[in-house]
Amino acid sequence: MDACVSLGEMSVRPRWLLPAAFVLLGLIWGSSFAWIKIAVDEIPPASLVAWRMGLGAAGMLALLAIMRPPMPRGTREWLPLVVLGAINAAIPIFLISWGEQFVDSGTAAVLNSLTPIFSLLIAGVALRVEPVTALRVGGLVLGFIGAALLASRELDLRADASGLIGAGAVVLAAFSYAVGASYARHRIRSTHRYVVAGGTLGFAAIGMAALALITDGGVILPTQADTIVAVAWLGLLGSFVAYVCFFFLIEHLGATVASMVTYIFPVVGVGLGVLLLNERMDVRLVAGTVLVMIGIVVVTLRYDAAVSRVPSGARE
Repeated sequence: MDACVSLGEMSVRPRWLLPAAFVLLGLIWGSSFAWIKIAVDEIPPASLVAWRMGLGAAGMLALLAIMRPPMPRGTREWLPLVVLGAINAAIPIFLISWGEQFVDSGTAAVLNSLTPIFSLLIAGVALRVEPVTALRVGGLVLGFIGAALLASRELDLRADASGLIGAGAVVLAAFSYAVGASYARHRIRSTHRYVVAGGTLGFAAIGMAALALITDGGVILPTQADTIVAVAWLGLLGSFVAYVCFFFLIEHLGATVASMVTYIFPVVGVGLGVLLLNERMDVRLVAGTVLVMIGIVVVTLRYDAAVSRVPSGARE
């Protein structure tokens, strides 16, 4: 982990470092859905997310103590980190964890990948800073058809509407991530990236601990071995290591390319769900995953082609 940071500050880096960080991040975040599924079998979602954010924040604070970057000054600079901690960490991760009580981890991984599609809706329809072309509209439609297939599959797998509700929670999480990305792009410009990461995790941990106090009677301690491993994985790797690598990629590749790690989530998430958790592989799972991935590619690759003509300093 320190290698990502220390080597990232060097003017000369091994050529394998950036692709290695990209693949590592995709594997970590893609596998997180399986670990969430394991953990929510024992502890409630609010407690799980409080542990995850708390461990991630502890790691980031230790890193910041070593790096000593300039810190925000005053409420005006701290408040955006509070907001980002809510909409880009606490709320979406809680929604995913809550939803995975009712849906397969593979389904959650694919539905969470809708974030780039929601980002286009926000940028193109709400903010009008991106063109909405016919091709992009086609990508949106394909993505949402894939999501509808997955939701219908979850509805059929269960005797009630819990699967549909759980799928809806994960879709809302993807939307929250998209809102968070747009907010960060427009409101957080001068704060050091690892301070943004640490502040996001820290404020998310505080918020989720407060929620766990209300809903769970406190932050519940995991006792089963597999849950302890899941919580440690999600906190130390899924939050701390992943955030460091993600912001490292943003620094050296730009936010657009770094966000393409989303392409890896469905493959890893569905694969682990089937292989490790014995989740059912069927036609709708495959078809829904393929449609969502095609939709994401259509939406984002057109954008990448456009921004490739923009000077690198203006891309982020």
